Amino acid sequence: MSIPSTPSNCHPRFFTHSVRLTNLLSQQIQLRDYQEECIQSVLAAINQGHKRLGVSLATGSGKTVIFIHLIDRVAPRSENATQTLIIAHRRELVEQAARHCANTYPNKTVEVEMGNVKASGIADITVASLQSIISGERLLKFDPSRFKLILVDEAHHIVAPGYLRTLEHFGLRYKQEDSPHLVGVSATFSRADGVRLGTAIDEIVYHKDYVDMIGDKWLSDVVFTTVDSSVDLRNVKKGAGGDFDIAQLSNAVNSAETNDIAVRTWYAKAGNRKSTLVFCVDLAHVEDMTATFRRYGYDARSVAGDTPVKERAQILDAFKKFEFPVLVNCGVFTEGTDIPNIDCILMARPTRSKNLLIQMIGRGMRLYPGKENCHIIDMVSSLETGIVTTPTLFGLDPGLLVEGASVEDMKEKGERRADEVAKKEIVHYSAGQTTAASQGEWAVTFTEYASVFDLIADSSGERHIRSISQYSWVMVGQDKYVISGPDGSHIKLGKVAPEADVQGVPLWVAHEVSTLPAALGSKSPYMPPREILKAETFADAVHGADSFLGSKAGSAKYPRNFIHRNMKWRDDPATEGQIKFINKTIRRGQEPVGPEDVTRGAASDMITKLKHGARGRFNDLSAINKRKKKQILLLEKDRGMRETVSVGSVAAMAL
Repeated sequence: MSIPSTPSNCHPRFFTHSVRLTNLLSQQIQLRDYQEECIQSVLAAINQGHKRLGVSLATGSGKTVIFIHLIDRVAPRSENATQTLIIAHRRELVEQAARHCANTYPNKTVEVEMGNVKASGIADITVASLQSIISGERLLKFDPSRFKLILVDEAHHIVAPGYLRTLEHFGLRYKQEDSPHLVGVSATFSRADGVRLGTAIDEIVYHKDYVDMIGDKWLSDVVFTTVDSSVDLRNVKKGAGGDFDIAQLSNAVNSAETNDIAVRTWYAKAGNRKSTLVFCVDLAHVEDMTATFRRYGYDARSVAGDTPVKERAQILDAFKKFEFPVLVNCGVFTEGTDIPNIDCILMARPTRSKNLLIQMIGRGMRLYPGKENCHIIDMVSSLETGIVTTPTLFGLDPGLLVEGASVEDMKEKGERRADEVAKKEIVHYSAGQTTAASQGEWAVTFTEYASVFDLIADSSGERHIRSISQYSWVMVGQDKYVISGPDGSHIKLGKVAPEADVQGVPLWVAHEVSTLPAALGSKSPYMPPREILKAETFADAVHGADSFLGSKAGSAKYPRNFIHRNMKWRDDPATEGQIKFINKTIRRGQEPVGPEDVTRGAASDMITKLKHGARGRFNDLSAINKRKKKQILLLEKDRGMRETVSVGSVAAMAL
């Protein structure tokens, strides 16, 4: 049911009662097990004195249902503090929340603050759009002392200026005892632009991953196909939010050839799907992609940000009724839109934002009668530009090409990949296929480093960990990674000794090494290492360490603008001090490097590697190289044949 618009001269309670009466006989929603578990986690956190809470739930999990059912569970702060405010940033989210509230609480007054519809400020529940509530002096009619609960939908936006202004009004800009409780709900609790959510939310009290929900059959099964689009993104700069600049991205992606590849791929892999949602870069891309589908004889229709609301509703209604098979959009259906019949997602736009990627995929994960799964077709770039793709969600190389892989397949690939990286030597040799080997056709490859500089300048060892983490971890040895703070404090992540593994599963451990104040006069500049976590898998260890880095305690020593790998300063030329250090310490006796030869971020990584054992690792690898060469020569002699040994940069090796 769509919410009727209210005349500007009509009291909002008229709107409230009309919706309420329509829903009086509606069946109450039975909460799922995890939804009740989530509510209990929030209540427990409130009882422990926490004020500003976050809930992380996958798209399609019923986030709106959960936080609306919280309303009656949260006790009033005082006799007068009984009201609830729900804030969202899109019309669809406001309308959805208002419908659920009217249905769930037929005996409460529910008002809307959006556009020309104005609430009284004294309703039991007010659902407001952010743009409206911060407009003019509309916020002032809401008395903070009368509110017990502030709920924010799609709360990864909560550090935007408008939200912070609203939190300030309700005394929630900082944690304080006499403020309402704040609960923010999101599927993607991180931001591409690097603004930390900790400025608005203190605790994430519940998390339910979409992979777990698929396994528990609460979300639709998903199959993945990735396609090399051969799009060149090297010259596409970052935009203000950390993702690609839209205009430059459109110029790179929106070509007749690339659009043709996308449509032909869709036809070959998912042409029998009933409801495909296509994500494009901008309006021009939407128009050209829609035209390409139509040229191939498919009824594709489009929606963009400037599509009139009534026309958008008509197109969406027809799509939900299966009147046409392909809906093309840009920036409209990433959040807050419930189209459960979608059984295919065609991602025709690359992105640097993991949040955006998850939001796009999430559109196809809702359950629907007769829907077996949703096919995700990801048009990926083969170039390494910080792009995130569906494989990166499972800790895999962003350029990995998969065909019809299920979630379980992707998880297995990710776990196998982690094991391979954990076992792989920088210097290695490998036999070819069994059939080729039986015919005596051996391929032997290994890598040499001519100098310490070559070793620490090689960034291939970071490809895997940086596909999992947003931070600038560097590989300092086999199974060893380090991330440093500005004062020299650092986190070490590495493998536990095999004998400590009692379950047959390799364990990973992370330690923090903090610097000591110089005034203490200690012989060592560091405190003893402090263990912060253990994990069974590499991916779990990385995620755990990242959570520590993003916590209040961690961020004090490791500021996000220092450790995040997408900070703009990392692309600047290396500083004079860095260049001097590299030439004196690492390039000694070799041709010096200049600022144009290395970026500030790469230089920072090099210096970190040197401080944490790169020189010793270089000596170890040199010895390994000699042994490998000797083994290979003996092997060749025994086989009575001469093999070709290729020596080259490690960049040619796929880690």
